[in-house]
Amino acid sequence: MVAQESVLDDLAEPVDLDPVIHAVSRLRIMTALASLADDATITFSRFRQVLGMTPGNLQAQLQTLAAAHYVALVQRGKGRGSTTWISITPLGRAAYEHYSRSMMALLDSSRLWP
Repeated sequence: MVAQESVLDDLAEPVDLDPVIHAVSRLRIMTALASLADDATITFSRFRQVLGMTPGNLQAQLQTLAAAHYVALVQRGKGRGSTTWISITPLGRAAYEHYSRSMMALLDSSRLWP
């Protein structure tokens, strides 16, 4: 019984999960962007296809991530011919890696149950 109480004590510790990343749509976005090379970019339209998200939802989630400086949005051109390029920032990559480590620690602690 002592081992179970120790596991429960570990689970009672607050887990440092970034609320900006933790929302499902933003987690999907950050996971996809983190899988790209450091200097890689992807167009909004291609990214929308990859993720299967509506343009409005993707735009709203990207704006939240951009406000946290986790992604960079660069628009080239004007009007109908414009293209928005998306990339993960160094701060965003570091935040995602920290989030991933925190989530893995939380999941690993649940494996201690008999």
